[in-house]
Amino acid sequence: MRRATTHRHEDPLTRETPQDPPVTSAPASWSDAPSRDALQLIAEGVTQLAGFGVAAISAVREDGKMEVMAVAGSDAARVQLQGRRTPVDRLTGELEKADDWGLLRFVPHERLDPSAGEDWGWVPDIDPIDTADAWHPLDMLVAPLYDDDGALRGSLAIDLPVDGRRPGRGQRAVLNQYAEQARRAVLVALERERLAEQVRMADAARRIVRTATAQLSLDRIVADSREAVVEGFRAAGMWLQTFDRDDHGGARGEIYSSDGSHVHLTPELITIAEGAARLAWERQQVSVVAPDREFGPTITPEQGEVVLAFLREIGVESLLFTPLGAGPECLGNLVLTRAAGAPEWTEAEATAALDIGHDLGRAILNARIFEREHELVEELQELDAYKGQLIATVAHELKNPLTSVMGHLEMLESSPDLSGTTRTSLNAMDRGARRMVRVIDDLLLLSKVGDPDDTVIAAPVDLARIVDDVVDLTMVAAKQKQLDVTVTLPDEPAYALGDHDELDRVAANLVSNAVKYTRAEGAVRIGVERVGNDVLLTVADEGIGISQDDLLRLGTEFFRSSNPEAVAQPGTGLGLAIVRRIVDRHGGQIEIESELGRGSTFRVWLPAADTGS
Repeated sequence: MRRATTHRHEDPLTRETPQDPPVTSAPASWSDAPSRDALQLIAEGVTQLAGFGVAAISAVREDGKMEVMAVAGSDAARVQLQGRRTPVDRLTGELEKADDWGLLRFVPHERLDPSAGEDWGWVPDIDPIDTADAWHPLDMLVAPLYDDDGALRGSLAIDLPVDGRRPGRGQRAVLNQYAEQARRAVLVALERERLAEQVRMADAARRIVRTATAQLSLDRIVADSREAVVEGFRAAGMWLQTFDRDDHGGARGEIYSSDGSHVHLTPELITIAEGAARLAWERQQVSVVAPDREFGPTITPEQGEVVLAFLREIGVESLLFTPLGAGPECLGNLVLTRAAGAPEWTEAEATAALDIGHDLGRAILNARIFEREHELVEELQELDAYKGQLIATVAHELKNPLTSVMGHLEMLESSPDLSGTTRTSLNAMDRGARRMVRVIDDLLLLSKVGDPDDTVIAAPVDLARIVDDVVDLTMVAAKQKQLDVTVTLPDEPAYALGDHDELDRVAANLVSNAVKYTRAEGAVRIGVERVGNDVLLTVADEGIGISQDDLLRLGTEFFRSSNPEAVAQPGTGLGLAIVRRIVDRHGGQIEIESELGRGSTFRVWLPAADTGS
């Protein structure tokens, strides 16, 4: 058997030889098994029922090439053709010479381009029979498959009639039915592929969003999203570039690579990338840079050549360039790379990349906000520490001379030569000095409980006993106002874990405030109870209450309520600040309910001590 000059291959259907190649089918690019199987069944139906030795079904890919997806009838043809890609315009050029046979197009060999066999990849090695309608090895019978909008989406190619003749009307009718089946199958397969691609990209986007938005540093955003990005986009690598925080000539943004390696971009490349990203974000589009593609509107041809030269240096074939941003602001760009031989970037990947650009942009913005907030917190902590040191220093400096003043007042008060007016003045001075001592003591305690280095030495403290002692000390003032004080304590000790003196101060401040701010003949309710793993202290009164605006600032150092009735009562505004700091450093929680004119309820939750009982 002779070989044709157009790379003909022995056909096992027309001549069996021991040298025939084994059945090996190159895998199609579709991972959708049902679609692939459906196309294969149609092709096999043509060979088994329509009287032809070979049938091949192709689909148009996004790069404008026709890819063979199913081959039936000949193992040699399958080996040669499966997965082969041919420019679509090569087929459409031949169809212009074809005879119209319904859905079929027939191009006799005398009209066919002599190089067609090179393009189609396989030509049977047969001798035409001696009849007027004999089938020639270079005859082409193909059904172009169009969608409802008239776009070419695939083809059904048929070859090697079993009877050696060109098909008659009856055989053409059967082939037209298979062509319609192939058309529907190809459209379904392409749609399934498109949906599968969208699902794949959506899954990659979800993984990226799930990991990136949970991070509060750019290094972690890149590190945690790398796997999802590289796998989801089938990329060889990636890097992420952030821009300046402002447009006032600050330092250039940082570049974060997927593997932690340093990506060195020249100043020219950085300028190109920033300009392209800002324009791409404004237009809401991504760009592909590859040797065989035109440069998009976001990059000039001159800039594109600079980028291509850089890609050649680092061994990259193409890149997908995606702007990152949030709202109107472009914050950076994401670059995904592919090496030579990798598939071309698809429209679905471009769409998903832009969505991810939004998600990563928000993650970057959140990271920057967190970084700035972290800096502000550090500044506030430093300021608070300085304030605490200042308060402690001032309080210590005031206490020493004030102690001397009070000592001399006591000496003067014991003198028998003092007149009534002088003694009255000394008493007023003594009351003022004692009030100043209380303020200084509060300042020193506030400084102590606010010092993070001064930790609590925790021990079991019977909170019920502390409350009982505090109530005894305040009963004189309560009786003077004829208050109804109700105390509810458990039968057993209620041990909280903490410092005895500090918890005593919490109870004393809350109970004394309740007595001080409750009007005459009002009621005060105090209770201690064990609730789960906590000890709960409740102090409720029927006093003047606190407005909602004041509640927001309650517990702030030196804050006094705007209520005139509260202002009329003596105080420094440090009592509740001390309570809050003590509760916080004990790992507890304070809850406040209040209504202006109807009283307040304070609940303090403290960790209970495990006494082993």
